[in-house]
Parts: sequence; structure tokens; C-alpha cells
Amino acid sequence: MTNLDIGIFGTLAALALIALRVPIGLALGAVSVLGIAAMFSMKVAWGMISATPFDYVGQWELSAAPMFLLMGFICSETQMTRGLFAALRVVLSRLPGGLAIASVAACAFFAAAAGSSTATASAMSRIAVPEMLRSGYEKGLATGTIAASGTLGSLIPPSVLMILYGVYAQVSVGQLFMAGFLPGILSALIYMAMISVRVKIKPELAGAAVLDITPEERRMARREIWPLPLLILSVLGGIFTGIFSPTEAGALGAFLAAIIAAVLGRLTFERASAAIVQTLIATGSIFVILIGSLFFTRFLALSGLPAAFSEFILSISDQSWWILLSVTVIYLVLGMLIDSIGLLLLTLPIILPLVDSAGMEPVWFGIIVIKLLEIGLVTPPVGLNVYMIKGALGDIVTLPQVFRGVSWFILMDALTLLLLMLFPMISLWLPSLIYR
Repeated sequence: MTNLDIGIFGTLAALALIALRVPIGLALGAVSVLGIAAMFSMKVAWGMISATPFDYVGQWELSAAPMFLLMGFICSETQMTRGLFAALRVVLSRLPGGLAIASVAACAFFAAAAGSSTATASAMSRIAVPEMLRSGYEKGLATGTIAASGTLGSLIPPSVLMILYGVYAQVSVGQLFMAGFLPGILSALIYMAMISVRVKIKPELAGAAVLDITPEERRMARREIWPLPLLILSVLGGIFTGIFSPTEAGALGAFLAAIIAAVLGRLTFERASAAIVQTLIATGSIFVILIGSLFFTRFLALSGLPAAFSEFILSISDQSWWILLSVTVIYLVLGMLIDSIGLLLLTLPIILPLVDSAGMEPVWFGIIVIKLLEIGLVTPPVGLNVYMIKGALGDIVTLPQVFRGVSWFILMDALTLLLLMLFPMISLWLPSLIYR
């Protein structure tokens, strides 16, 4: 077998192992070590194992990921989203589908503090879905809204996926954060417009009851709305104005989240411990996948598969539309089977050489990839956010109900994706203002 044959066989083997539910980091690492040993020798493979992980994982930029995760878990454990949702519920209650629209807005705010789609979906599912169901909302709309809006945690900065893409692709994480801001807001606004139109056409989707907001609820909402906006403005404002780097912003965000939670009287020892444990588990999982993908990158580079793949795609056409279509198909198909972090790190070794060969803008392309990963979070049969909602709510809803409800949001995601592809300045305008 040639090295290219080994590369192709190794890629198929990795996909097969992942389909069999072998942990992604382990599958990529095992295939890579065996593949390099087959191409060269076990001594070469062992040299990669002994030297590569620390050199890569020790990069300063990666330390932002656990800090943003900690910030999000502190916000979730201390229920900072509850007051924000209550305030948005009061403000938006008169709109068609007001509770669902308030849920989208609350998810967008929480996404700007959590940096994680699953954390956003998990936190909001326990707050917003029961409220919507009590108000008579159709189960598919209620659960689909949170499942889809939770994906905004990947696109609205700070985002763990953006940090991983930036470090892996050697692209400025700060530029990626700025590039994701407007697309994230656009996604949320399109969700809101769709909900409003659907409920206007079919009012029974949002129940027949009219929300009666009492003066006390309005006063309470005003008192509890400030924590998350303050945290978001402090973190993103510092990044966008260049006062501190994304890594420093992560540390500041985690510290501010703890201070705000303490001021609110919610930072108990149990909640702080739970946030730290969840951060350690999530960070450990991410880094295991990252190390496995790093091995996989070396394996593929030595096999020559990425270069062969780029030549094959470009031999058909070197037009941007063809490359984007090819990438879209790859991510949509694999996104149905693999979680977002695993899929990102699995595909970048193959996709990035193609992007470089085509001369595409890496920051803009990164936003396209993140949006495609968002769609994968809600598409069957895996749809991690859908399973997160089902797990949080138990027998209140069924998986088919959630998947049916989220289908409308997938259509809106397709519209947003098309707009981002046709008008790159939606992503690049903010970075162009600062990084001139």
C-alpha cells in the first residue's frame, strides 16, 4: 500500500470507529499511531506521541477555552439567566410568540457569556421551556426554539469553537470573535422573525392565554436584568477595544462572573464546586480530542491525503461556489453523526489545505464552518442539542417532537448561511474596522 492508500484507509477507519461510539480523541489517536507505524516505523510514531502533545496543548491561546467555560458554568450554576429571561419576557410579551422570542434573546445573551452551545441549551431548557409549556406553547416550538437558539453559543463570541479554529488554523482569535458577532445577531433576528410570522399565521402555536405582567414582575425584572449584560460588555468590550487579549478576557470573565454571583448571594461552595468540576470535565474532553486530532493531522500530512483531496476538488472547479458547496456537503453529512468539536478537529486537517490553495479568507471561512457546525448540533440522528433538551426535560417531550420543532430553525439556518456566503462583509466588517 502507498502512503496515500494508508491515509484513505486510516480516515475511513477513524470514521468507522467514531460511528461505533469509540471516543473521538482515542479513535483519531489510535488510527494515527498505527498509520504512521505502517508508513514508517513504530519508533517514528512513538516520537510523535512523546513530543507533540505538550508542545501544542501548552499554547497560551488555548488557556482561554477553560476560562470561558468556567465563566459560562458559573453563570449557569448561579442562575444568572433566570433574571434576564424574566426581564426579556416582560419586554417582549406583547409580540406574537413573545415568550419564544424572549427565549431566543436570552440564549443570545447567555451565549455571549457561556461560549458553549450545549451549556446555553442546558441552562435555558430548564428555565424557558417549562414557562412556554405552561403558557400553552406547542411542544415542538418550545423545545425547538431552545435547541436551535442554544447553538448561538458557537457563533456569538466568546466561542470555544472559535478558539480551537483560531489556534488550529493560525488565525487571530480576536478577529474571529469580532467576525462572529454580527452573524450571531443575524441568526437570532432571523429566528425571531420566523417565530413571529409563524405565530401570526397560526396563533395556537403560542397558546391562547395572554400573559398578564404584574407591576411587581416588572420591578423584579428591572432589578435582575443587569448581571449578564454587565459581564458581556466587560468581556467583549475589552476585546473589541483592544484593552486585553481573548485569553486575558477569559480570565477576567471568569473572575467577574464569580464576583457578580457573590454580590447576588448565589455563589455557594456547592455551586462553585459544581462549576469547577464541569469546567475540568469539559476542558479535559476537549484537550483529549485536540491531541487526537493533532496526531491525525500529522498522520494525514505524512500520507499526502490533504494535498490529494485539494487537487481532486480543484480539478473539478476552482470557483469559490464549488469549494463552499463541497465543504457544506461534508459538514452537513458528518454533522449528523459527529459532535461539533470532534467534527471541527477531524476535518480541519483535510479542509484547511483546500482553503489555502483556493486563496479564501480564513476568518470568513471560519465563520462559515462554525455556522455549519451549528446546524449539525440540531440535525438528526445525533443532534447533540436536541438530546440535551430531551435529557433535561425527561418524558415531557419526545425526540420526534423536538426534531420536528427544530426543522423550521434549520431552514432559517440555511438562509443565514446563504447570506454569509453571498455577503462576506457581514463577517468581515467589524474586523476590518479595527485590524486595518
